Amino acid sequence: MPKKPPSINLKAYAFLQNQQIKTFTLLKEQGHCNINYFLQTEKENYVVRKFKHISDRKAEFHIQNLAHKHNIAGKALLLDEKQQLMVCTFVEGEHHAKLNQQRLKKLAFTLKKLHKLKIQQRPHTFKNSFKYKDKKVYEAFKVLKQFKPEYVLAHNDLHSKNILFGQKIQFIDWEYAGVSDRYFDLAAIIIEFKLNNKDEKTFLRTYFINRRQVNHKKLTAYKVIYTTLWSVWFGQLERGQLDKINH
Repeated sequence: MPKKPPSINLKAYAFLQNQQIKTFTLLKEQGHCNINYFLQTEKENYVVRKFKHISDRKAEFHIQNLAHKHNIAGKALLLDEKQQLMVCTFVEGEHHAKLNQQRLKKLAFTLKKLHKLKIQQRPHTFKNSFKYKDKKVYEAFKVLKQFKPEYVLAHNDLHSKNILFGQKIQFIDWEYAGVSDRYFDLAAIIIEFKLNNKDEKTFLRTYFINRRQVNHKKLTAYKVIYTTLWSVWFGQLERGQLDKINH
């Protein structure tokens, strides 16, 4: 059995006291905000997420369990803020960098399911996420002022590594989830999966049902905001000055 990290005393947690640990090792797929471990007992498989960055983990815990009740996320079992970790049930599935029509439609339905969930939270506008605004970002926010926000419970980090395809689609890594405009998640999927015009139309038509509901100006603006926000965060812009994402 791989040597477990000595800094994490798993037996201290009540739900594991009557379970024999078979495997506790680093997951091959690692995120940017957590160190992820695979934990296997004779009863269950878990993910242990050791936090690397500060965020509102109580909100994350609550939102993930709300999503779990609607079958679009694994269950968050334990939050230990002192030890800076969370334990969740392990979600089976595959990551896909490219989507066929069937998966694309399934993803649209799953996203719509998430966006229908309700929580009480101050909306994220992403305006404070930039210490500078280049012309494209400035113009994008200017466009958004023309339209009423469409606030929903959003994931806000929907790249391919945070979406698992199996019998059902489930989302993982909920640290940025919160109330924001639905178009941020829509733009994220279109950009991250590099959807062509045909696939984008299929995705939006499945999500909205009535294509007249699609606000293409808002979508274009959020594509600019999403692309710039994550480019800055990952240090891909020469003038990037963002230390962390501030909603």
